[in-house]
Amino acid sequence: MSDPNDNLKERVRAFWQANPCGVKFADVEPGTRRFYELVEAHRYTKEWHIPIAADFASARGLKVLEIGCGLGTDGAQFAAAGADYTGIDLTDAAVELARKRFELFELRGKFQTADAENLQFPDESFDLVYSHGVLHHTPETGKAIQEVYRVLRPGGRATVMLYHRDSYNYRINISLLRRAGARLLRSEKGIRLVHKVTGEPLESLQEHARLLKSEKDSYLKPAEFLNQNTDGAGNPLARVYSRSEARELFKDFSQVILKTHFLNKRWLPVVGKLLPRSVESRLASRWGWHLWIYATK
Repeated sequence: MSDPNDNLKERVRAFWQANPCGVKFADVEPGTRRFYELVEAHRYTKEWHIPIAADFASARGLKVLEIGCGLGTDGAQFAAAGADYTGIDLTDAAVELARKRFELFELRGKFQTADAENLQFPDESFDLVYSHGVLHHTPETGKAIQEVYRVLRPGGRATVMLYHRDSYNYRINISLLRRAGARLLRSEKGIRLVHKVTGEPLESLQEHARLLKSEKDSYLKPAEFLNQNTDGAGNPLARVYSRSEARELFKDFSQVILKTHFLNKRWLPVVGKLLPRSVESRLASRWGWHLWIYATK
């Protein structure tokens, strides 16, 4: 009998192959130097905490594996800092774009298409394994974490970001505000109202409206609604983790430190744009959408 997770993983692969993460944030030809510059500027402006939380500079001289290299944005920071960098991704599309990024900016790195749940590296191959916003999209996250542990040398470090269950974005925005707004998507007038209030692109809202109509028996179920409202309509899988759930995933590591970042101010009505960074940081340290796990083997 076929494993249902195999089919799910193929759906995950197909979604990200068609929608490489970050491409939508640059309105120029993908693969050009300007494209990568725009993607990087958007990433580190919106998620300004990443260079601090990832501490790219500390990877100098280390063998680094990034699981889910995407467009190579974070990978480029590791390589520029002097890391011996390897990037993998489930999709050929991401690997090709990341490799092109390194070529254009004359950075050294190795890339391959690979499955996080079945890494093709020997035991104890890396000093640091980094994965930002990826492992909550694979069917067996626990298996992927076991692979992270296996390929790390003793004393090696894992830095992993997973979506945070006890965040403002999940508890309020997705579970309450977006769910309430979804009911407005049943009419063209409602779609335009949601667009006006939230600034969400009409094309995206229309795709959500189509899914709401065609999958009316499943779209509003909690797990499926989460899938559809994290990384775009059509996303087949996303999960969220509490701090205790994250600790359980990383229980084999000798030390685990958890921190949360990224408040996603876009979904804070009225006050979001007015929050100074200092206040944003304090709120994000409790209610942030990104749960960063720092684990030592």
